[in-house]
Amino acid sequence: MMNEILFFGSNEYPILIKNEPKKITKPIQFKFENENENENEKQIKQIASGDFSIIFFFENGKAIEYLHEDFLNKNPSKIQIENIQKVTVGYDNEAILTIEGNVFAKGYAINPKNPNEFINISSLFEDTNDRIIEDIVCSRSSIYLLTSNQNVYGIADNFYGQLGFDPRTLKKTEKPILMMKNISKIFTGNFSGYVFLLNSNQELFVCGNNGFGQLGLGESRKEETKIQNLTKIENIPKGKIIDIQCGSTLSIMMIENENENPNPKRKLYSCGDYRFNGLGKNENTYEFTEIKSSLFENDNILEFSVGVYHTLILTSNLKMIGFGRNNEGELGTGDTENQLIPIQIELPKLRFNEEVSNYHISCGAWSSFLYYSPFLSSFSNLEEDLIKLFERKEFCDISFKTKNGEIIKAHKLILKYRLNQNQNEIEKLKEIISTKSIKESNQIFEMIYSNRIINPKLYFEIKEIINSNEKIEETMKRIYLNENENEKDFIIERKEKQYKFPKLILIMRSELYRGMFLSVTNDTSNKVTDYSELSNKSFQIFEYWIYSNQIKEEIEITQEIIEEIEIGIDYFQLNQTNPNLFDLLINKFNNQNQNQIQNQNQNQNQNQIQIQNKNEKLNTQEREEKEQKHKKKTGKCDIF
Repeated sequence: MMNEILFFGSNEYPILIKNEPKKITKPIQFKFENENENENEKQIKQIASGDFSIIFFFENGKAIEYLHEDFLNKNPSKIQIENIQKVTVGYDNEAILTIEGNVFAKGYAINPKNPNEFINISSLFEDTNDRIIEDIVCSRSSIYLLTSNQNVYGIADNFYGQLGFDPRTLKKTEKPILMMKNISKIFTGNFSGYVFLLNSNQELFVCGNNGFGQLGLGESRKEETKIQNLTKIENIPKGKIIDIQCGSTLSIMMIENENENPNPKRKLYSCGDYRFNGLGKNENTYEFTEIKSSLFENDNILEFSVGVYHTLILTSNLKMIGFGRNNEGELGTGDTENQLIPIQIELPKLRFNEEVSNYHISCGAWSSFLYYSPFLSSFSNLEEDLIKLFERKEFCDISFKTKNGEIIKAHKLILKYRLNQNQNEIEKLKEIISTKSIKESNQIFEMIYSNRIINPKLYFEIKEIINSNEKIEETMKRIYLNENENEKDFIIERKEKQYKFPKLILIMRSELYRGMFLSVTNDTSNKVTDYSELSNKSFQIFEYWIYSNQIKEEIEITQEIIEEIEIGIDYFQLNQTNPNLFDLLINKFNNQNQNQIQNQNQNQNQNQIQIQNKNEKLNTQEREEKEQKHKKKTGKCDIF
């Protein structure tokens, strides 16, 4: 499957698409110069776009970069770093995070004498116990690093106090400097001189450039242009903070209302100065206030991205909405007129638009990308959904003992899938976990379940176990991409019958609960029942039940659906953990039947009443006719 990448905006520094104008004002297809190179045949995992460079990061762990012409004349070039996990780009720097937890960075902010040479930042840590990095983010001229111990470090420029120190005494640091402990997420922008830090209690701290009120500290703090100490923001909207992205003079926050289940509503809030790039509204606000627009009020916001002075929003109906500066065509509206309030952007026909959640947007300095990546979960909260699912004890069916003697429960089915259904590998895992703390053990399970590198140190200890499953992962990936037309369906044998389920539906649904794939058999000689349409309904039922232990009211339960879910429960091995789904299904099915019987009885009674009324009416008419005839004969009416 080829990549699908749409590009629009400045096509000058660097030139991304040859033989095209310097300003591309409508989204057009982007293709790499040499599509036959191995790296370029892989699927895009991430696009990081700044002013220093634009990096295309592929699913195979490799990346290529297009550098600004001031830094390198040759375009593009391969990044000679192995096992890349994440890339990030700022105004005059870029950073690479590897799965080993090392960070390599380059640029004027990091190495002004040789800006095109990578430096291993991890080796500069004075505290060797804090060298394993879990996340990185580049801002305008600074880089922020989140360690496996949940500590945040900053390096490079501190002109605005964006490292949390007085810029008069610390203008710049050449080594990572500790900013704050117990932090779960870092938020900044590739052109921002400020940073937001979020802890596990949803408390938000900020420092740096506040020249336009973009830190959200309120009217009383808008005159403070440099916030040099990390300051807690008191007035933030209610709900769970999903993401914050920063431009040069504004910040935008995505909030999710957790009380709205099973599909929480996401809203956007902004603060700062609207004159430069709009806030989605025609006024300055110095606290986070909601961006309201009829374009997305009835639609779910999947994600958003902020450049220097422009913003793009992607919704679940595959609408792209934008506002802000548009001098280079970076909004993709077909012109270069700025837009202070949200406007919908016309998109060309997309090849994969049936899989909306796999599209992503990336705003750079003066350009933008819309791209398809089935490997990037973005703001789908996959990891958080998985953690919620795994914490439910009724789904746990295997126990492990830690070095402290504590018992933690896990999920046998998912472990079997991830460990290639090899009991010896599970025994190896037991040995490893027996030497770990409960926190480290839970990190191991989260890593196995979600295929996400939680802690690189732990990753290497169980690397052999994870690697044993590479063949299955490649098979599932191929099936997901649907490259082989002969492998469209799962064939499941049960009770001397075969059932056919669409693989694409199963795999898309199974993204929520990694590893819950049904078994595959090559025997297709017997008659097969096609459950293509039923599968979709059944997984809707199953997915809804996972979250709420309830059956969707609007779905009619049929005997086929009950049978299909029974098969699924058997293969998912959930019949021993929570049989309530079956009870609910059968009760609803019986109630439906009773209602149908009652309705039939009511219809029969109504028919009988109608017949009786009709007969009575006929009798009355017949009697009146006899009376009329008798009256004509005798001149009077006798009583019968």
